[in-house]
Amino acid sequence: MSAATTAPAVLTTPWTDAVDADAPLPEHPRPQLVRPGWCSLNGPWQYAVTPLAAAADPCAVADPLDAPNRWDGRIVVPFSPETPLSGVGRSLRPDETLWYRRRFTLPRPLAAGERVLLHLGAVDQSCRVAVDGVEVGGHSGGYLPFSLDVTAALGAGDGSGEHEVTVAVRDVTDTSWLARGKQSSRRGGIWYTPQSGIWQTVWLEILPRVAVDRLRLVPDLDAGEVEVTVTAAHADDRATADVTVRAAGQVVAAAPVPVGAPTRLVLDGPPRPWSPEDPFLYDVEVALGDDRVTSYVALRSFGVGRDAAGHPRLLLNGEPYLPVGLLDQGYWPDGGYTAPTDEALAADVRLARAMGFTMLRKHVKVEPLRWYHHCDRLGMLVWQDAVNGGGRYHPLVITAPVLGAPALDDRRHHRFGREDAAGRERFEAELREMVEHLRDVPSVALWVPFNEAWGQFDAARVADLVRRLDPSRPVDHASGWHDQGAGDLRSLHVYFRPVRVPRRWRRGGDGRVLAVTEYGGYSLVEPGHTWGRKVFGYRLYRSRRTLARAVARLHDREIVPAVRRGLAATVYTQLSDVEDEVNGLVTYDRRVVKVPEHVMRQINDRLRAAAAPAPAPERTP
Repeated sequence: MSAATTAPAVLTTPWTDAVDADAPLPEHPRPQLVRPGWCSLNGPWQYAVTPLAAAADPCAVADPLDAPNRWDGRIVVPFSPETPLSGVGRSLRPDETLWYRRRFTLPRPLAAGERVLLHLGAVDQSCRVAVDGVEVGGHSGGYLPFSLDVTAALGAGDGSGEHEVTVAVRDVTDTSWLARGKQSSRRGGIWYTPQSGIWQTVWLEILPRVAVDRLRLVPDLDAGEVEVTVTAAHADDRATADVTVRAAGQVVAAAPVPVGAPTRLVLDGPPRPWSPEDPFLYDVEVALGDDRVTSYVALRSFGVGRDAAGHPRLLLNGEPYLPVGLLDQGYWPDGGYTAPTDEALAADVRLARAMGFTMLRKHVKVEPLRWYHHCDRLGMLVWQDAVNGGGRYHPLVITAPVLGAPALDDRRHHRFGREDAAGRERFEAELREMVEHLRDVPSVALWVPFNEAWGQFDAARVADLVRRLDPSRPVDHASGWHDQGAGDLRSLHVYFRPVRVPRRWRRGGDGRVLAVTEYGGYSLVEPGHTWGRKVFGYRLYRSRRTLARAVARLHDREIVPAVRRGLAATVYTQLSDVEDEVNGLVTYDRRVVKVPEHVMRQINDRLRAAAAPAPAPERTP
């Protein structure tokens, strides 16, 4: 089915009216490194859009000191200008600059030696920043956070009084090799409306000169220990931090930790493993000089092994575990990339849990850290995709394999839109940054560097790179097709043919885990809850009743038998409708659940039962 080309309807979510335009998303944006002395800069900013002179470098951005004299109006940060919640409703072209300006005051006067950091959660795609007429830095890559020390720009004294921040943004979307996810200048079907500019929280933080700049918490479930590494750039060689770990309010470990030195803390009492069934988190406090931060950690382990029948399985806490997952793209009709409220972020996770799912595959998007926090505390495994980039994709390369076309060698970069060496280097750099950014998140269980040949290249080598960066998690090197025989998974996407376990995997395969990482996509149009006039889906049904029956039939006839024969993970497409796509279990506006929660939960329980080991036969006397 073709996608809509007309203007979409305005859809609101149950949380749209709860958005405070003067202070949206006020929650602390970094739950695993929280300290007092911070303030949000979300809310009304001035904005303008101006022409940009042609530049060969797609990352080139206008000088932030050349801000326009006239401004176009007000934008509500952190919502992209393309979204209703921003209050703007216009797109940014590659030959334009999007300007932001806001005046601010610090949450309190600075003490001697204190620093001020300006944090920007994500800015799509490239930007430069100035404070009080001084350029303080910039960033390229639209999905990862960055921080700038703006202390010097604030001038002498205690920083009191009013200050001004200016941000210049350029977004070339899909006209270059920069990471873009599913944004497309020719949106429709599975490709969506571009987002631009600031789309995650902007915030200020006051911290001492010597402070915890990074906190690594690596659990060792078998030993009942946590390895702690405190990074503090301005600390001397003999500095130590006091670390305390609590379980349900009781101290289970407390010790001084030398700054910069990985140090193991033994936890008192039996370890309590984290799992979707028991998402227990240990609280962590760190004191370094005048700095105080709070965090949390979970005891869990991920791996690959074989079950009693000899099938390769994913392991959770040393035992075979069947992740029953949903594809989750993280789009909202009112906020685009940005959920309207923190409760909306949590509600998606709660809905998936209520339906019996234990895993969300975060699809070619890196969410705000609060989304991962909700997965940590509510008990939801996360399979994290890297964000795709590259040049224009060849339709046959990215679509023909759905019908069984053979895998191509991805070392031939021109086939995958990866001719540009600078684009390949940038992808690997951002992949490293993503792994470092999320590696302490307890719920992140697996990395997915490439999906369906979208900008894929050298996937076997890239899988080894990810494994070296983080040996504690499995890697799905090529989700869908163009398998290079690498990573920990043989990853299949199945839409227009039955889900079957290849004969090779019935006999143990090549040692990798067999996973169907996209399937289903059954669709239902709910009148009044669709985004465009035309819709896209893989198989269309006319009522919730027929849809629920079809979903149950698919699982009982195909997925359950496949799990018994060695299928080790499932990812149904998908959690919510997105723009023209109507194959979600809930509508795009999150107002209509298409398959009843209890029905989906019963289906998923049957999958788990199929993966359970057969009971040992009773011995006769």
